[in-house]
Amino acid sequence: MSLEVQQLTKVYGQQKAVNNVSFSVREGEIVGFLGPNGAGKSTTMKIATTYIPPTAGSIRVGGFNVQNEPLKARRVTGYLPEHNPLYLDMYVREYLQFAARIAGLSSSRTKERVNEMIVLCGLALEQNKKIESLSKGYRQRVGLAQALIHDPNVLILDEPTSGLDPNQLVEIRKLIKTVSKDKTVIFSTHIMQEVKALCDRVVVINKGEIVANDSLDSLLKNQQGHIIFLAEFEGEVLLEDLKSIEGVLNADQVDKSKFKLTAKEGIDIRPTIFRFAADKQLSLIGLKQEESSLETIFKELTTSTV
Repeated sequence: MSLEVQQLTKVYGQQKAVNNVSFSVREGEIVGFLGPNGAGKSTTMKIATTYIPPTAGSIRVGGFNVQNEPLKARRVTGYLPEHNPLYLDMYVREYLQFAARIAGLSSSRTKERVNEMIVLCGLALEQNKKIESLSKGYRQRVGLAQALIHDPNVLILDEPTSGLDPNQLVEIRKLIKTVSKDKTVIFSTHIMQEVKALCDRVVVINKGEIVANDSLDSLLKNQQGHIIFLAEFEGEVLLEDLKSIEGVLNADQVDKSKFKLTAKEGIDIRPTIFRFAADKQLSLIGLKQEESSLETIFKELTTSTV
């Protein structure tokens, strides 16, 4: 395995940021690491990149234990933190040369890799500009170039597309897809489109614990037992009344007249909704089944765990 997390726990004071987490990422895989804010994603990534130690458990990157062999683990790891720590007063090429030397590359190898990264990351027109003058999208490109400069086997990206506009999102997504062809990639994100476009598999963490670890296809199939319906009424409807309908697992109000109703597994609630409307003398304007989506699954997984 390129990345192996075993019974990882991290405690800050009285709070468990990560609680007995285990998962692995195979060579050449792209894995999305998902979870709400404060779920433990960044903490896990910081431990994997040797920035902070675990309280218990272990992580191996490229076969190296990050606690016992931190320098060896760093040599095979490329890391882009959530807050891209660039030296804004340096020029792009200068910064990449600096990063290459810090990584221990020889002079000839440094020149070669810097040129390769400038081309790969689309920085040719910006290479002689100061980093402070670059847009957020180009700063992310520089951060990715830095993470790749020493040609690591494993790439760890923490929210790599955070704060980017739609055009920049597409560009960075293409870049990640390109560089992942011969690398193992794990990245955290809140953008479901990123997961759909890039990932082979997703690992979902909530409140410090893994709540899902599966391929996208399997995750979608496994969660389709709960069917969601969108119901629209004419007239006032109480949310609590909808929640009391037999077979309804949950009800959420979309707007004044529209509601999202989640059916219990294996139950078709449409006849019951029609009867409910008739009994309450309500006009049922619309009723349709919502297709299962990654967004819906993410919400279910990260709100059901107490």
